[in-house]
Amino acid sequence: MYHLLVALGKFLLFNCFLSSKPIIFARQLKTTHMTILLLGSGGREHAFAWKMVQSPLCEKLFVAPGNAGTAAIATNLAMSPTDFEAIKAFAIQENVGMVVVGPEDPLVKGIYDFFLNDPALHHIPVIGPSKIGAQLEGSKEFAKEFLIKHNIPTAAYDSFTAETVEQGCEFLETLQPPYVLKADGLAAGKGVLIIQDLAEAKEELRNMLVHQKFGVASSKVVIEEFLDGIELSCFVLTDGKSYKILPTAKDYKRIGEGDTGLNTGGMGAVSPVPYVDAVLMEKIETRIVKPTIDGFQKDGIAYKGFVFIGLINVNNEPIVIEYNVRMGDPETEVVIPRLKTDLVELFLAVANEKLDEINLEIDPRSATTVMLVSGGYPEDFEKGKVITGLENVQDSIVFHAGTKLDQGAVVSNGGRVLAITSYGNDFQEAIKKSYQNIDKLHFDKMFFRKDIGNDLK
Repeated sequence: MYHLLVALGKFLLFNCFLSSKPIIFARQLKTTHMTILLLGSGGREHAFAWKMVQSPLCEKLFVAPGNAGTAAIATNLAMSPTDFEAIKAFAIQENVGMVVVGPEDPLVKGIYDFFLNDPALHHIPVIGPSKIGAQLEGSKEFAKEFLIKHNIPTAAYDSFTAETVEQGCEFLETLQPPYVLKADGLAAGKGVLIIQDLAEAKEELRNMLVHQKFGVASSKVVIEEFLDGIELSCFVLTDGKSYKILPTAKDYKRIGEGDTGLNTGGMGAVSPVPYVDAVLMEKIETRIVKPTIDGFQKDGIAYKGFVFIGLINVNNEPIVIEYNVRMGDPETEVVIPRLKTDLVELFLAVANEKLDEINLEIDPRSATTVMLVSGGYPEDFEKGKVITGLENVQDSIVFHAGTKLDQGAVVSNGGRVLAITSYGNDFQEAIKKSYQNIDKLHFDKMFFRKDIGNDLK
């Protein structure tokens, strides 16, 4: 039954979403269709795949390694996104015309440079920044230095290593609680601690630096001034010169309702953010987005991809918390569904530095998503739980995050399992649809937050 539904879904997807309007930009490039390789396995990648297969420019889509959701609309590959040699061999064999990078790890490891510097690959565009550009996410210290250098508003900070841990403790004494400790390197979204008690903050600083609580990611720790305000995410697509600001989104990081408990990769998201008005958006663009893109050019940073700017709104003044060098997850699951413009056309414009020639069309409706996660997440959890009810979902889109196919059945394969996305005239209508469809789904120890969007009412 599942495979029958998959086939029906693919038929409806292509007949409902393929646009009949001419792709002017593509015609200029004399490009009619291509084979695309998408790297990643989460909800973000399923959302990308869902949008890209709607494009008449996409003849074949491969996803490495993908999940049960991408398997329904594309071809999954048993290949790691950081196995560059395997990716090279496949790209040559299948005449891949574009590589789209979902997660941060291959970007930080330099996949853009790998393709650019290889004579057999340099003609294939990679959607994502260069290795040095990826340091905006790969190193918190690099990001802070970039922000300060280009006069982009951010919190006061200093950074410390195991050798200077006691100086770090002294720096904490100069700050007001709560205290923000950030592992400098990649820690899968879990390397940030916000602590109220000074003694506990000192202890955790030692745990991070001396005892490597987050492994090599915390061999250096950035201590930041705490900013009190409302967080939001700004997503930008850039060709390194021009840019397009994508719809705003707000995600919910904590595992518990009322934003309590441990940080996760994200439990849900809403787009657009209701409290972001034209005045705040103008401040974000002029003070943060434009100086960021200008900074890439001034510093000679090759950057062709997404910039995810984590912001905090402090008394109507936007301040940068962090950069990510890819789309956020689960924000992608609400941002991408609101794009009316062909995503592959956008990526081609990025590759050819002609993004300023594209008109970005946005669906005026709101979109919301709610994450279904494994019991125990973000700590220990079990995999391999059979998921039922997928065929009963109506008027929502199910993006697979941590799933795989096991003898024809869809089973859980990660902490975050499914993202249930819905449209509505406002976020209340959209979120209601998501929760109604969640009632039709089940897997053992399934958990989700029941208060996504409640803080926006």
